[in-house]
Amino acid sequence: MANLITTARFLLLYVLVWMVYQAPPVWQLFDAPLVIAIFALDGVDGYVARRRGESSLFGSVFDIAVDRVVENVLWLVLGDIGLVPIWIAILFITRGFLVDSIRSQGAARGETPFGMMRSTLGRFLVSGRFMRATYGVVKAVTFAWLLMIQPWPAVLPGIWAHWGAALEGIGRALAYTAVFFSLARGVPVVWEFALRGGHPRRAEPTRGAR
Repeated sequence: MANLITTARFLLLYVLVWMVYQAPPVWQLFDAPLVIAIFALDGVDGYVARRRGESSLFGSVFDIAVDRVVENVLWLVLGDIGLVPIWIAILFITRGFLVDSIRSQGAARGETPFGMMRSTLGRFLVSGRFMRATYGVVKAVTFAWLLMIQPWPAVLPGIWAHWGAALEGIGRALAYTAVFFSLARGVPVVWEFALRGGHPRRAEPTRGAR
């Protein structure tokens, strides 16, 4: 069941992409709620996995893979339509490839993605529930905000004429906050892997956020 929920998130992402590019502006007002639903389901699949005893290495890796697709596709879309600088999308894609390549080495030895972290600081930044949840909320709010204001020039031209610059400024601030969290949680993975030379650390399977 948990993996079906993860699959549903994957499919909803592409419904969202279609709406961003093809839907009439009024329909695009539903983009932000759809983003929230996609991110909320990320928590639901982990809860279901724990409640039903479905936690597994495959589930953990699959969950994170879908998280990464959601994240990278949305950053690319936002960069393409000009709501964030394209360098932000490039940074997230680069970070994702580096971190996931390292995690794939651990998965080959039976390590979970978050169970790889050894240092106290690394476990807090990367594996800790607080940081994982905070990072997820920051990204969800950023995506929702930016996609919320996308149709406003066409749907609410009067409000946009007066407040558009401020609304875009808030969106940029949120995007930069997401960049900060991404680097804060990505650098420890690369650093610890380099220090330990890929030495394995066994851990129980878990599911979680990016």
